[in-house]
Amino acid sequence: GGVGDGAFPPEFSVPMSLMNTLRYGENSHQGAAVYADQSLAEIGGTGVAASVQHNGKEMSYNNYLDTDAAYTACCDFDEPTCVIVKHTNPCGVATRGDLLEAYRLAVIADPISAFGGIVAFNRPVTAELAREIREYRSPTDGETRMFYEIVIAPSYTPEGLEVLKGKSKTLRILEAAPRPEGGARSLRQVGGGWLVQDVDDLKPAGIEFTVATEKQPTEKQMEDIKFAWTCVKHVKSNAITIAKDNKLLGMGSGQPNRVKSVEISLEKAGEDVKGSVLASDAFFPFAWGDSVEKACQAGVAAIVHPGGSIRDQDALDCCNKYGVVLITTGVRHFRH
Repeated sequence: GGVGDGAFPPEFSVPMSLMNTLRYGENSHQGAAVYADQSLAEIGGTGVAASVQHNGKEMSYNNYLDTDAAYTACCDFDEPTCVIVKHTNPCGVATRGDLLEAYRLAVIADPISAFGGIVAFNRPVTAELAREIREYRSPTDGETRMFYEIVIAPSYTPEGLEVLKGKSKTLRILEAAPRPEGGARSLRQVGGGWLVQDVDDLKPAGIEFTVATEKQPTEKQMEDIKFAWTCVKHVKSNAITIAKDNKLLGMGSGQPNRVKSVEISLEKAGEDVKGSVLASDAFFPFAWGDSVEKACQAGVAAIVHPGGSIRDQDALDCCNKYGVVLITTGVRHFRH
């Protein structure tokens, strides 16, 4: 559309107030600061910038970016969930009725990447959970205590907060109200201007999952499909996630070609890939001898992607050949 003929005004300003000067930016030779958004839509003190810090060193520029990525992803899940992020990409995600179990499974997904990462919860942190975070040993050797830069949650019990403070004087413990859904916009600077878009807050409940193959998904596979689809939304494109039993098994992120992201995610999933589901943030441009067939041959039981490629039929034929479920969403989740 033209200027001013839609939901975006011909002019607008974003009032901001300086919250804090940071030690440096992404790298030590870059200056940086954090500002509070004073626009009416942001009043109410939600999100990472408005968080309360209960413990630890001062936040850095990268800390804010990573924590926002972790908390945004975690709050996208309706059920109790733990998300662990490294360099803005989720490396561990698990949903369980028991948040303590969700935390363990999120670490197990990729304990090497989780070390030094950001841990986010979408439910209050209790004393029991805090003790597990404080004492949990890395699954890689069973001895090394897991180290984290930040823990963020909507709240903490008084005892839970005290227990967690005992993990480290430097551990940043943040409390933040989740941002409300709907109506938010994101701004991103480019040379000479700004890009503005609606926040991608589309959840599985608002998506029509269409089964394209002869084989139909089980109820459990459909649940995993929606879980993997929510995960892939928060991974940098080209993004692939592999999941089973509401836990992330492997992910491939930021690769210039989709097949490499598939290969990375399959490698991370290992033997657990058998019977898993795979989600792709955009359609598969090729199937035979490429992403789709590699996933089928590895033992993936169901695949979900947006569809829309001129070679969608190849993906469908390939899945039918291997007896793998193929589901389309009609929407994509690019993340640049």
